[in-house]
Amino acid sequence: MSFLNPLLLLAGLGIALPILAHLLNRQQVKRTDWAAMQFLNRNLRVRSRQLRLRDLLLLILRCLALLLLVFALSRPFWLAGSGGWLGGEARAGVVLAIDSSFSMEHGPEGATRFNRALDQARVIAEELLPGDPVSIILLGGEDEVIARNMAFDPGQFEALLQKAKPVPAGMDLDRVPKRLKELLDDMDAPQKEAYFITDAQGRDWQRASSNFQTALSDLREEAEVFFIPVLGAPANLAVTNFELVSGALRKGTTARYQATVRNCGDETVSVVQVQCRVEGVQIDTKTIPLINAGSSETVSLFVPFHNSGATRITAEISGDFLLADNVRRVVAVVRDRVSVLCVDGSDGSSGRLLSAALLARGDGVEDENYIVRSVPWISMPSEKLEEVDVLILADVPEITLEQAKRFSRHVRQGNGLVWFPGDNVKTAVWNDRVSKEGISLLPAVLGQLKNTSTDTGTGTPLNPSMPNHGITLPLRSLPEDLFSETLFLRRLEVEPSPASFPILSLAGSGAPILIEHSLGRGHVFMFTTSAGTSWNNMAQTPVFPMLMQQIVTYLAGREFERPRVVGDSISLSYVEQPDATDAVFDTPSDQTIKVPVQEHRDQFVAMLENSREAGFYEARVSVQAPGIPVAVNVDTSESEVASLTPTQLNANLNGTGVTVTNSEAELTAAIENNRTERSFWRNFMIAGLIFLLVESLFAERLGKSKRASDKQADPLPETPTSAQDA
Repeated sequence: MSFLNPLLLLAGLGIALPILAHLLNRQQVKRTDWAAMQFLNRNLRVRSRQLRLRDLLLLILRCLALLLLVFALSRPFWLAGSGGWLGGEARAGVVLAIDSSFSMEHGPEGATRFNRALDQARVIAEELLPGDPVSIILLGGEDEVIARNMAFDPGQFEALLQKAKPVPAGMDLDRVPKRLKELLDDMDAPQKEAYFITDAQGRDWQRASSNFQTALSDLREEAEVFFIPVLGAPANLAVTNFELVSGALRKGTTARYQATVRNCGDETVSVVQVQCRVEGVQIDTKTIPLINAGSSETVSLFVPFHNSGATRITAEISGDFLLADNVRRVVAVVRDRVSVLCVDGSDGSSGRLLSAALLARGDGVEDENYIVRSVPWISMPSEKLEEVDVLILADVPEITLEQAKRFSRHVRQGNGLVWFPGDNVKTAVWNDRVSKEGISLLPAVLGQLKNTSTDTGTGTPLNPSMPNHGITLPLRSLPEDLFSETLFLRRLEVEPSPASFPILSLAGSGAPILIEHSLGRGHVFMFTTSAGTSWNNMAQTPVFPMLMQQIVTYLAGREFERPRVVGDSISLSYVEQPDATDAVFDTPSDQTIKVPVQEHRDQFVAMLENSREAGFYEARVSVQAPGIPVAVNVDTSESEVASLTPTQLNANLNGTGVTVTNSEAELTAAIENNRTERSFWRNFMIAGLIFLLVESLFAERLGKSKRASDKQADPLPETPTSAQDA
């Protein structure tokens, strides 16, 4: 016999209380002889023996009732086969973990992997008894415990399953044993069982660490662990990328977007249609003739902008069993016009090269809504920055503290700044002016001028390896020999800030050539080499116009254009302290979330920590303010939905002691074989209550008998008095 709550057995010492009370009641009192009592002695002796026998029986009943109730509360249980004459129930505490990552949505309607997982959960429920402790956790994204130590009730259990839904996020497999252990440790049961229902996605299991298998083995010390796979076919298509490639986000123009579709299955797929929608209206369709297994194909989608403002754009495919990754979303903030101001601190050559690069067009057509101007540095104070979207500073010798504040405010409002060094730049002054009072205008601290020419007198070429960034898309399509022809003779040494991001670098050394950081609602790009031809030949290569035009397109947008993935935070930046204390975020499911505005890095930000849905969020500075859409997509690394084969799964779990069941019959049999312990607390509780009831009835009967005897004994004192009187 074992006890779930053995310390409660100490309460059995309480039987000393009725015994002590019994002994105290037997305490001898002072006796006084009375001559008339001799006639009653014989009757009293007989009656006294009867009373002692009844008191002893009452004491035994009380002690047994107390002991049985203590046994019931200590939750005794035996292994099956022992104590069989007591009966007992096969009870267990169950932790049910269900994979709710979005790959579980794969499958035909009504028969997805998640639907089949819920069916397996119902099979487990059939083996539970009312009152058994049950915990249910949905594993995906942040994980969600929907029941913790719930006393099992079939109706309530089914209601919880009906509400359970997959989430548009992946699952961290290494975290599963830890979550199961937390729930098992929180549960009191004579026998514990943990069930993990998942599609055994190969992507997750191939990355599973040895720590995962060790943790599973350790979990066997806490409970019997069952693994229930709901395997599925590997066929799946996913839109893995959708981004702006070229064109300006201006009213009356057409931009080219690029959509990438990946075949995550093991068979070739033909005739895949990709539809582009703007605000829900289809505006372009492309057909991919063939996508080989494990390959990706890209199509260009052309989006005309007829109106200014924030615009929702999607690329979608259809005819696929997994809907979550069939759509990709972006937001374009379309302007009525784009104005670029080049400020030249040299002889004007840098300004002319920049203007030529920005105005270079293959069709030679002028655009009246795209304005590029170049002015000398001395004319800068008279310029109206509120009419400028992108400000370019080339070889500007120095700026005042007031100008630094002015530029910083301009960027924080959602505009862009591009900075080039040159022979006239006074680095010490720049470092002093842009870092005072928390301005941090540039993404790096300026250092000494460094010679990057080779022994033969030629410059160091540009590194063809580039990060995945919005401005590098056109450059990555260029042949590598163009990068080897882009040579750099000199550059500034810099110390990038922790928040900066390197984009272009030199081949070999990896020294940064272009760095970016965000500032408020805008961005700053800083080159470490000049815009003129004295430090490099970049302006004389095709790289320069493509790079500058893409930078302007990127900077002319807003931070809301950058799509997030589920789980990312969504931030709303303010130029200055707002009147409202809360920002408002409307989710794709029309839920409204208020987020407090806080000061962070000398600016005011409202941040929604975790985006839990895929779709378009609406960010508003207050309840009454108009909304600004933010695109949130799924992480398509979860789109590799191929499951492990049973052989691979068994090999992966070999040595962990986990029981794998591949059918409902196997699952039922495994549960019945595992329920080797019987709980008897109910038996003891019922017996204790019965003894307590019998004791109460017996005590009541004794009380009545005593009261009746007392009534008969009342006249006795009058007899001797009458005799004496006679």
